[in-house]
Amino acid sequence: MKVKSIPSSWISRDGLRLDCNPYMSGALEAKIRLDELPYPKDTLVSLCSNGIDGIYHAGRESRSWVEDPDLGVPFLSSSSILAADLSGLPLISKKQVKKNPKFLLRKGWTLITRSGTIGRMVYSRPDMDRLACSEHVMRVVPDETKIPPGYLYAFLSSKFGVPLVTSGTYGSIIQSIEPEHIAGLPVPRLGEIEEEVNLLVEDAASLRTRASQILLSAVHELENQSNLDKLTPPNSPTPFSCVSVRSTTVQERFDAFFHSPYGNQVVEQLKAGMNDTTTIGELALTIVEPNRFKRIRVEDPNHGVRFFGTSALMWSEPIEMYFLPKSQQGMHQYIVTEQTVLIPRSGQLSGIIGSAVLPYGSILGSAVSEDAIRINCGDSTTAGYVFVALSSQYGLRQLKARAYGSSIPHLDVHQIGRVVVPDLGAEGRCRIGELGSKVSQLRNTAVEKEREARTIVERAIEEAP
Repeated sequence: MKVKSIPSSWISRDGLRLDCNPYMSGALEAKIRLDELPYPKDTLVSLCSNGIDGIYHAGRESRSWVEDPDLGVPFLSSSSILAADLSGLPLISKKQVKKNPKFLLRKGWTLITRSGTIGRMVYSRPDMDRLACSEHVMRVVPDETKIPPGYLYAFLSSKFGVPLVTSGTYGSIIQSIEPEHIAGLPVPRLGEIEEEVNLLVEDAASLRTRASQILLSAVHELENQSNLDKLTPPNSPTPFSCVSVRSTTVQERFDAFFHSPYGNQVVEQLKAGMNDTTTIGELALTIVEPNRFKRIRVEDPNHGVRFFGTSALMWSEPIEMYFLPKSQQGMHQYIVTEQTVLIPRSGQLSGIIGSAVLPYGSILGSAVSEDAIRINCGDSTTAGYVFVALSSQYGLRQLKARAYGSSIPHLDVHQIGRVVVPDLGAEGRCRIGELGSKVSQLRNTAVEKEREARTIVERAIEEAP
């Protein structure tokens, strides 16, 4: 619970709103500071393509899903727009998208989650171009003749822009925002700074797209070197199958999904490939599942360590949940490095369980939840190789098939260690591993550039006379 005293003039200034949100979020302080700026300001709607029509969402309608890539368009939800890796998205019918072109995204737009967790923002990067997107995401389409699109995004996602966006939230149970709620939002014009910021945001978007392309090419090279078929994500996290197994094979595991072709067929293909195979347990120094610990939050980042949950590990810009004290006993076992591959150990099979992450951004050198199992490698190249191998369908299917439990499936150290991967020899592992490490490095640089862009905007606003 938070308590804050405000002057009555703020209530009059904000249209006599009596709900807490605009006063607790910092929106009024942001408005006052923007009013004081010596720079000219434009309303958001005046900077958008076609005015108010340049701020919109797709509209609510039932979705027609398809399985054939030739008949569908990859579809982004309000949570998947945050993801670093956009592979494996569900497909919405091309016919439906043709009837409602508002589903489609274009690069250079600012995307804002408009219901549920409101105000999360993403810059639409090249690999999002012409993908479909949920009605729960607002599109802000900049008029590039009036404002650099990267600068507009940097301001809206800054500590001055976010409170202004979220202050338009309405509703007590299911909150939401509509285009008209942010149309009048003031955008300061900062002169030459705008183009500098725009270039940083554009560079970050290109780096993220490049990282995804390198990961895809690394997986393809791994498969080609082992003479493995290219596999696409299945249409269901637990595809239906019927198979007979020997009684001796059920002595260790009796659950049906573990014995289904979903996981077993990829193991058979790996062992029948051109190369030898090895296991994750043989490649890793250790595979560790940290113990659960008491989390004591600290408010001052100078005395704390960032702490991440597993969902944020998948984001293009991972954001910590809170900070933990640096002096907390045993904190070292939760810190991760570039030599650590993280595997979310629990969740639904359709979700992030088993999805490998090679740390980047603020995750590096920070604490991560015990819900992520650590695969600790001897060097960053080996970690890169493990990351690529487990990111492939040959790795991911084994991990999901090895999860156990009916309500909330789980993975453990033993099950992860037994996952089979190709053994390309020292030279092959090095080549693939360097590509995997490059993915992490590019994503890390992208985070740094985008943060630098926001810092420039915030500093210009804070330091203006």
